[in-house]
Amino acid sequence: MRISLQMRRKPSAQKGARSGAPAQEGDSSVKPLRIMLMIHSYWPESSPPQRRWTTLIREFRKSGWDVDVVTPVAHFPVGKRTLPANLAGRPFRGQNGPLGERIKRVPYIPHSGHSHAARLMDQLLSAAMSVPAGLMWRKADVVIVTAPSLPIMVAGYIVAKLRHVPLIVEMRDAWPDLARDARIVKGSVKSLVERVVEAIQLRADMVVSVTEGFAETLRARGVEHVVTVSNGLDLDSVPVFEPPALQRDIFEALYLGNHGESQRLDVVIRASALVGDSMLLHMVGHGTQRPGLMELAHELNAPVVFHDSLHGKDVLDRYEKADTCIVSLRDDWKSFDATVPSKTYEVMSIGRHVTAVVRGEAARIVKEADCGDVVSWNAEAIAELWRELAADRSRLHAGTTGRDWVRKNANYPMLATQYMDSIAAIVHERSAL
Repeated sequence: MRISLQMRRKPSAQKGARSGAPAQEGDSSVKPLRIMLMIHSYWPESSPPQRRWTTLIREFRKSGWDVDVVTPVAHFPVGKRTLPANLAGRPFRGQNGPLGERIKRVPYIPHSGHSHAARLMDQLLSAAMSVPAGLMWRKADVVIVTAPSLPIMVAGYIVAKLRHVPLIVEMRDAWPDLARDARIVKGSVKSLVERVVEAIQLRADMVVSVTEGFAETLRARGVEHVVTVSNGLDLDSVPVFEPPALQRDIFEALYLGNHGESQRLDVVIRASALVGDSMLLHMVGHGTQRPGLMELAHELNAPVVFHDSLHGKDVLDRYEKADTCIVSLRDDWKSFDATVPSKTYEVMSIGRHVTAVVRGEAARIVKEADCGDVVSWNAEAIAELWRELAADRSRLHAGTTGRDWVRKNANYPMLATQYMDSIAAIVHERSAL
């Protein structure tokens, strides 16, 4: 299973978190609690942390849990507010969320969305303002902080310690390992960033990883209370599409997601240029690398169409038209061996073939689910795969094996129940001290 509840604590504290089969959807066996979630991006924004936590909170609320969210005024991804104040929120004002949660917004620094330095300053300010927001609000049973961003991780630690409640740190990426891979930190001596992240991980009451590979890394590092709760999706809200037509003049590949350094999407653009006019590559989303990718596609005369971010029915329409969907992570960052792009589960669930330019745990999942092809991070290798798929379109019929895998391992109602059991175990352990 994609959930590992290996928390090294007293047997009495583990009983609730490891009690056999999970409860039925919306029916956790634990007493309802109040959680304070400190997060750098939340509704009405559309982002990986927002998608994960909107779904989790819906399940928490079904079980009677109260949720308070501390988050910046909505300004992702462009770095400034584009929504009306009644949706984006106002600094230090309470706001009702769509699921019955309460939201407290904090200030942010407007920026272009492309500058790393500007985004860091924005995150630093929002994290600093999250401390008084968390301290002045009603007391929760537990503080959960989701990282990255790393500044909010520090804010969550401060709030939890000053409120004398358990701290749960959720690591959605393999930090601080990713910081060194990305050359955010350099040299042989541990940086301040690495030391701070590791110190908080070691002092947290529980650390949540979204992959088992990084959970093992954390345990080897000395973090004792580690739980794996993968990313996933609410399978009942995701349709299954009919297989692509066996006869089609143009082969269509789709990438939908972040256009950043982690993905190195230049390789798929170069691959499309090698295939030529017999294919069309759709690139949907935004990110710091997008302007450069558009220039590269123009220089290579690649058959690429760039689309702005899509939502709702527009996303489904784009998925339905695709022959294969790309999930991609660069292969020269070791931390990505223990990383699974969250879009992987979505593509697996809709019945589309996966072009998986990944390795490690993500590659293992695609192979295990038998829902696509894992290919090396090489333009010619990707182009050759696409030529083969276009020549034998029966290979594009992914069937339901990917969806079946997600139902068993990454369906959010199940994940949320397991998460609640783990949170309750931590709270009850602290209250017994």
